[in-house]
Amino acid sequence: MTSSGSNAESVNPVLRISQLDALELNKALEQLVWSQFSSCFHGFKPGLLAHIEPEVKAFLWFFLWRFTIYSKNATVGQTILNIQYKNDLSQKQKYQPLSKHQKLCYLICTVGGRWLEERCYDLFSSRQLESFFRTKHFINFVAGLLKLCGLLNFLIFLQKGKFATFTERILGIRSVFCRPQNVRQIGFEYMNRELLWHGFAEFLIYLLPLINMQKLKLKISSWSLPIAVFSNSENTLAAHCKECSVCGEWPTMPHTIGCSHVFCYYCIKSNCLSDMYFTCPKCGTEVHNVQPLKYKIEMTEVHTL
Repeated sequence: MTSSGSNAESVNPVLRISQLDALELNKALEQLVWSQFSSCFHGFKPGLLAHIEPEVKAFLWFFLWRFTIYSKNATVGQTILNIQYKNDLSQKQKYQPLSKHQKLCYLICTVGGRWLEERCYDLFSSRQLESFFRTKHFINFVAGLLKLCGLLNFLIFLQKGKFATFTERILGIRSVFCRPQNVRQIGFEYMNRELLWHGFAEFLIYLLPLINMQKLKLKISSWSLPIAVFSNSENTLAAHCKECSVCGEWPTMPHTIGCSHVFCYYCIKSNCLSDMYFTCPKCGTEVHNVQPLKYKIEMTEVHTL
């Protein structure tokens, strides 16, 4: 339903959540516009917009008002949610668009009010005269009184479902549907699928830390790769194991864990402390007892290289 050719007002009231969602969308749009505009001045001197920030914001909000409320009788958030403003002061039953007086008053109350609050705060914050202090206290009192009125209006809105903001109530502008609302067909297949996957993901998050992935990987590799058979004697260790099975370097303070492979002391000790189920990376043998090799074997291997 448009302002030029409109039918009777929809008998379905606008949901409270829809009106609140429209307000949140308007705030998000304003933040997006301001962030995009301020990003254009990142290459300039810092603080360039600080002195004229209230005026710049007021100009941007005026620009938005011109192409939303003034032109379409609806904000951007209301347009997305199929809502627009209606002149509630009119006695006619049919839809009546906002008058120019209401649109101008809406501009003054929203854009002008915020500009006045920000500019007065900057103006009186640097003044030390007693008259300025009185004016500042008066403005703060009026701002607090308006916030209290906004709170009372919100409580009434929750009960009645009309006039989500105090500005709408004092100007007599009401949110109505642009087009009659149809009953939506809601399917729960997607929701059930999402709940199933979320439950499965939470189960995996709980289960995965309990699985020793390193031990499992070594078990699989031990099944798929052939394992060379070595003697358990220290001479065999010195002849065939010239590198640490963890770091791949010549073993420093060589130790064994009961298999035919040699480890640096710090490599095997740190792995055993971090993982109580640590196994040999090459053969998968569990750590039974960490024992050092004889010093003469290491020196013999060094001289033979």
